[in-house]
Amino acid sequence: MMTAMLMALGFQAASSALPTDEEIQEAQRWITRELGDKGDAVASPFFSFVYDDKSFADLVSSWTVNQTKRALNDGSTEYTLEYLDPRTGLLVRCVLVAYRDYPTIEWTLYFENTGDHETPILRDIRSVDAPFTYETSEAIILYHNKGDNCTADSYQPLEDPLLPNTELNIANTGGRPTQTAFPYFNVSWGDRGIIFVVSWAGQWSAKFKRGDKNDLRILAGQELTHFKLYPGERVRAPLIVIQFWKGSRVHAQNVFRAWMLEHNLPRPGGSLPLVPQLAACSSHQFGEMIHANRDNQIFFIDKYLERGIKLDYWWMDAGWYYNKTGWPHTGTWEVDLDRFPGGLRAISDHAHARGVKTIVWFEPERVAPETWLAENHPEWILGGKSGGLLNLGNPEAWTWLVNHVDRLITDQGIDLYRQDFNIDPLPYWRANDTEDRQGITEIKHVEGYFAYWDELLRRHPGLLIDSCASGGRRNDLETLRRAVPLLRSDYIMEPLGNQCHSFALASWLPYYGTGTSKTDTYLIRSVLCPAFNACWDQRDDTLDWGAMKRVLEQWKQWAPNYLGDYYPLTSYSLKESDWIAWQFDLPQKGTGFVQVFRRANSPYVMAQLPLYALEPESHYSVVHVDEPEKPSSFLGKELVEKGLPISLTEKPSAAVFCYQKQD
Repeated sequence: MMTAMLMALGFQAASSALPTDEEIQEAQRWITRELGDKGDAVASPFFSFVYDDKSFADLVSSWTVNQTKRALNDGSTEYTLEYLDPRTGLLVRCVLVAYRDYPTIEWTLYFENTGDHETPILRDIRSVDAPFTYETSEAIILYHNKGDNCTADSYQPLEDPLLPNTELNIANTGGRPTQTAFPYFNVSWGDRGIIFVVSWAGQWSAKFKRGDKNDLRILAGQELTHFKLYPGERVRAPLIVIQFWKGSRVHAQNVFRAWMLEHNLPRPGGSLPLVPQLAACSSHQFGEMIHANRDNQIFFIDKYLERGIKLDYWWMDAGWYYNKTGWPHTGTWEVDLDRFPGGLRAISDHAHARGVKTIVWFEPERVAPETWLAENHPEWILGGKSGGLLNLGNPEAWTWLVNHVDRLITDQGIDLYRQDFNIDPLPYWRANDTEDRQGITEIKHVEGYFAYWDELLRRHPGLLIDSCASGGRRNDLETLRRAVPLLRSDYIMEPLGNQCHSFALASWLPYYGTGTSKTDTYLIRSVLCPAFNACWDQRDDTLDWGAMKRVLEQWKQWAPNYLGDYYPLTSYSLKESDWIAWQFDLPQKGTGFVQVFRRANSPYVMAQLPLYALEPESHYSVVHVDEPEKPSSFLGKELVEKGLPISLTEKPSAAVFCYQKQD
């Protein structure tokens, strides 16, 4: 028998995602220490920059300092710290929010030239530059993840000891914030620590610098800043989040998941996105949308429904617009009426009449040559007439884009706006900067990107946005406050990598999606998550549609538990010889599920997997979803101490066990 001892995780379970009083008090102590308990002026801030070749720490004593606070509607407190240079008129504003119900603090810096002349050079802005120290004999460990790079090991968990008198530098690549690196971190001093997030939809960097004892300094921000500001000009810096924890790291991750759900996940029309959410597309049959047309899109929708597969969304991906060389030829954002008489509205109306909403793909920032944008407005393109990056920092380009896409959403009856980003923006940004304005093009683009989405959401309050960037390469926190990642990576369908994507990503994000065109139960279950996109060929009557429908109906039964707490039950592994498993638990309802995969080369037939967060003296009914007529009953302490006994005789196998508290 394979036991959990073979797959030790190195941390203990917690009973729920509720933060402890001690954790919330730790956050308040940090506020008191950094801001003062009487609203005193802050003389030694937790961020840094160099201004006119002098460090802010050396300048601040001669600046005017002001601090105010106000209560927010959710009971949290917002502090505004202002530092004004009386000589040049540079105003530095730090807006900090301390959450009432979580041990979580966040802040954003803003820099404004209130004077009549250009400022001196402002450089090396670090949105956080602060020490964190705990007395402990334990090692300091940085837990983090790889970013997405369309590989099986995207999101792989990483564990780096932070040794005395060393530093670790981490940064994304190409300007897409979750490409190759992931800006979500957990630092552990044994039984306590902090979760740290740097949110910037551009090029960020973070440094973890340890001294000779237990002191750790964290520095992070936009990677390159070296610019002057014009009179009246204001720019912003990355958002920083700190969450304090004590006890266990898995508890900390679940508190973070709960905070993400309550304070960050978009709520189109006032409600959370659907869990589960089932979409379907024909992209794998028609070469994206290049060979799609009105009739075959309607045919596919109808066939799904005829087969009893109830869709939430019909997904129309890249290629519905006029293009000369295929779907990457973006920049003419008009529906190809030769293939879609009546526009996409004919398909949307047909879907809506059958209770199905529509998803439509856009990629407005990448502009190909010989398209409408490149030919008519090369001044809007970083790259000009030859194509490149639509400059969202250009007010005229931004205004055109908002109005044009708003019209398409309205006229074509689009319910979910899917935005892709298949280009590294960093070379375009930096090539457009002058020596005394390095970093400005990037800042203006990031500001324009968020403002663009905010305006679409203002005009369409029920709109849901999908945050795609060659898969999952643009899922910084502020993006995820406006959108959900329906395609967490372009590495799709292959089972091992997708099992590992789910395993790793669930510790950080409560909502994400992927899809498949595979029809085998093992392969389908390997990609099921809160949102799933079916890519099955409705023209093929030989497929076992009954079996696929059954897998989806089972998924719909357990999927609401994705919004609960998450517990890895094995180690992360990409080996064909290993098992991998996890548990989602919804403590408010006493329900949850365990998902287990025995891979193709595993020699193990059985496993005994200890579960988490169950009430020791309560009875739980456990049902294998493929054998619903054979429920088992266990005491909670049996499942926690001894584990759930599992036998999978075939390889590969994918099993799901649902449980319900009985008393």
